[in-house]
Amino acid sequence: MDTKTHTELAQIENALFHLNYRWKLHSLAMWKGERPPFELYQIYDAYDEFVSMETLAQIEGLNGVKGRVQLRHALMDHYLQRALLPHETEMRAWMKGASAHVNGQKIYFRDIIPWCQKQSDYNGRQVLQRETGPLCKFLAPFALNYWNILLEHLTGELGFDSYLAYCSEKKGLDYPYYYGMLKDLLLKSDDIYFAAMERWCSERFGHHLGELTRFDAIHILGLGHLDPFFPAKPINEFTPFFNYWGIDLEKTFGLNLEIGREQGKSAQAITFILQVPEEVYVLMKPEGGWIDLETLWHELGHGLSAVFTSPELSIADKDLATSFSLSEAFAFLNQNFTLSGPFLVRYLGLDRSVSEEIHYYKVLKDLSIFRRYAAKFLAEVDMFQAGNLSDGRPYAEVMARYTGFYYQPESHLFDLVPEFYALDYVLGWLTETILEAYLSDSIGAEWMFQAEAGHVLKHWWRQGNEKDIPAFLQSNGLEALHTERIRGRWREALS
Repeated sequence: MDTKTHTELAQIENALFHLNYRWKLHSLAMWKGERPPFELYQIYDAYDEFVSMETLAQIEGLNGVKGRVQLRHALMDHYLQRALLPHETEMRAWMKGASAHVNGQKIYFRDIIPWCQKQSDYNGRQVLQRETGPLCKFLAPFALNYWNILLEHLTGELGFDSYLAYCSEKKGLDYPYYYGMLKDLLLKSDDIYFAAMERWCSERFGHHLGELTRFDAIHILGLGHLDPFFPAKPINEFTPFFNYWGIDLEKTFGLNLEIGREQGKSAQAITFILQVPEEVYVLMKPEGGWIDLETLWHELGHGLSAVFTSPELSIADKDLATSFSLSEAFAFLNQNFTLSGPFLVRYLGLDRSVSEEIHYYKVLKDLSIFRRYAAKFLAEVDMFQAGNLSDGRPYAEVMARYTGFYYQPESHLFDLVPEFYALDYVLGWLTETILEAYLSDSIGAEWMFQAEAGHVLKHWWRQGNEKDIPAFLQSNGLEALHTERIRGRWREALS
């Protein structure tokens, strides 16, 4: 690389890093319920000329530069975000005040999930279903406008044939291949899923699965009926577990763990990675019970894999990831052993019979959530290929077909996550089964208590986002991506 190209590359990387940092810093403050350090419209102050088609052409001219795809899409992200900012601000303003009235209680949209998990009953969720329908119809034009403008820019000046083409280039994924693979997996797991879920719903609610809604799904999958078995301790008292891996969370450089119920803080746990590996925030607002343990361990999977990433990697391989599937694999690996037999018995001190019951429902819950993610991916691909984002009926039908729960057609746009992120979850989960099998086979069923597991994990984490999942698995001598491991897990626990 000549001196001129090296200088251009450094300037572009630096500008993109700082723009990303400003966005994340603003989002972090909002999530914590604090005043942001600047307004959204100020993010691009002094960067107007940089966020341009000219800079994009400059990046495309960096032939032979490693990480050019990451740089190209990082710039496009900001190009699109700036164009969408007025529309997103308007939509957020309307969404912020949107609420349903349930038996005299005001349930804001942002609080629906924790309310369904911990505070609701069947009748209340039926009221919520009726209340949210008209609200979604009212808000739908704002969401539809946002998506239409995004698609106009992608197929216009950015030159993509379709939204699928854009996402495929950005993430390097063959969507038709995964569409077929997941549809086949859903069909092959129909029998075991619907039989087990029908029994569970009848036991919990006295209703057939087909009579229940997605709000009932949120409730039952929170495993609240098992909370009486949860040890009577604050969630942060379980975190010394990571000492088994030679990790003291309080002294881990770059990791900021904030567990509290501060006023204004979002109820949804999240990990903000401002810069790798120096500045990572794991935020959580505990609700109590098993959902807290799974959630915190999941987010710590993201956080730990970030802070143990090698600082020697390039900015593109550390901070400009275009896919988070591998991070999701580490998050699911961390999350899923929390409700395994060895962890429940040895670390939490539960009786083996109780641990077996909890593990059964954990696997059934996971199967249901996996099917939701897979169905979302199928439905979203269908939606964008059809080119009619305003009609939520096909989406609702696909979701009901594969989960068994009723979905409101009018709410589909508020269930839509950009760039087919549901597939990131699915690929991460499939990868987790391969990572877990390797650790179990090479270290033992209680691998999570062994220092050797910490060494292996740190070796994996150090690689950052340098490789996608297939390349990561191959370079580490692991199995290629497949579905047999996860199907075997479901059959073993639920048959």
